[in-house]
Amino acid sequence: MKYFITFVSFIIFFTSNLVSQERVKLDGVAAVIGDFIVLESDIEKQFTQLNMSGVSIENISKCQVFGKLLEDKLYQHHAIQDSIEVNNSEIQSYVDQQINAFAEQIGSMEKLIEYYKKDSEQDLRNEMFELNRNSELAKRMQQSIIEDIEITPEEVRQFFNLIPEKERPVFGTELKVSQIVVYPKTSQVQKDKAINKLREFKSDIIENGASFITKAVLYSDDIQSRKNGGKYIINRKTSPMVKEFNDVAFSLTEGEISDPFETDFGFHIIYLEKIRGQEYDIRHILIRPEITKEEINNAKSRIQNIREKIISGQISFSDAALEASDEIQTKYDGGLLINPETQDYNFELTKMDPELYSRIVNLKDDEVSLIFQDEDRVNPVKFKILTVSNRYDEHVADFSKDYIKIQKLALQNKQLKEIEKWQNEKIFDTYININNEFRDCDFFSNWLKK
Repeated sequence: MKYFITFVSFIIFFTSNLVSQERVKLDGVAAVIGDFIVLESDIEKQFTQLNMSGVSIENISKCQVFGKLLEDKLYQHHAIQDSIEVNNSEIQSYVDQQINAFAEQIGSMEKLIEYYKKDSEQDLRNEMFELNRNSELAKRMQQSIIEDIEITPEEVRQFFNLIPEKERPVFGTELKVSQIVVYPKTSQVQKDKAINKLREFKSDIIENGASFITKAVLYSDDIQSRKNGGKYIINRKTSPMVKEFNDVAFSLTEGEISDPFETDFGFHIIYLEKIRGQEYDIRHILIRPEITKEEINNAKSRIQNIREKIISGQISFSDAALEASDEIQTKYDGGLLINPETQDYNFELTKMDPELYSRIVNLKDDEVSLIFQDEDRVNPVKFKILTVSNRYDEHVADFSKDYIKIQKLALQNKQLKEIEKWQNEKIFDTYININNEFRDCDFFSNWLKK
């Protein structure tokens, strides 16, 4: 088998031009890693994928991309050896979302197919599925290497003490951010309109044979799924949907359409298309009740009144958040936002979300921002005010004050060392053959086994 792979690794595929009889290079094998082959075209596909995802490829070299592909193939090979599995349905669902987003970004499905140089949409979907499946395999293999790694306080201390004082990290200005959010209240009249519309859809489908898919495409307010006729693949164990949605979806029998029901996103009906073990192929239609101009104006007046009371000193920002904010996630913490990166209340000014940064960068401590309108997946209109507190200016890392950040750096360092150790061991245990064209690359890992 090894002799066959060695031979294949140097094969260059040619085709003869029937008119000129010139031999034209189609593709070449850049490397063989265990049971996987890296083609030269795979490198170009990676550049295409990066570019389409909005990543600048200006300073990324061919050798860097090739080295990353070698790593991924090593992970994939050993993931299969270790019987690590991925959920193909979840990957297919992600591919559907990815392709739809790319098609919208580039203008149309036809342009996307042309951009990827494919003959059909199915060819593109097959390639994207394979790319995402392999990427998920590599990710899960990497996670399995480091999942049991923990770090003790003593290891954190040793890690910090080994950093020369002149080389210790500098952390940017940090502060806490609090917000008060007010949503327009949807009237019962508008809720009833949404419910009645969904009841009409259900009746038309059952009694007149109308298409659920067509109605989802034409009327659903779920932008993500409506292009696919409202389709989602959900799993009893890993469904990302909210509880109310799951409760209805998993109570249906094949071919059944639910009655209208409410979630934070609006009102839904669900059609259960097929059950495959733990996986359910469902379609849904979402209708968001209309928010009237009067309801929007009332919400804006409410938050204006709250802001005036805070500025006049009648109430503190944290008490006002507890008393009047409509955002459940923050109101009971006095409006304090949690940093999604660190899971604490501190935000490093230069690393925060650009939109949030623009709102608070010029605020002094305890100053209240102007009212601004925002939106999210659940609320198409909401009003906010912000304040900042506990500002801690840019500083060299301090062990006691920055312990959580230092702990995170120490853990990452330990994980990287474990991955590097695993790679070095597996490179020597795995059949690897690199094409001569790529042997001059300055690899970080010892792919040439020197």
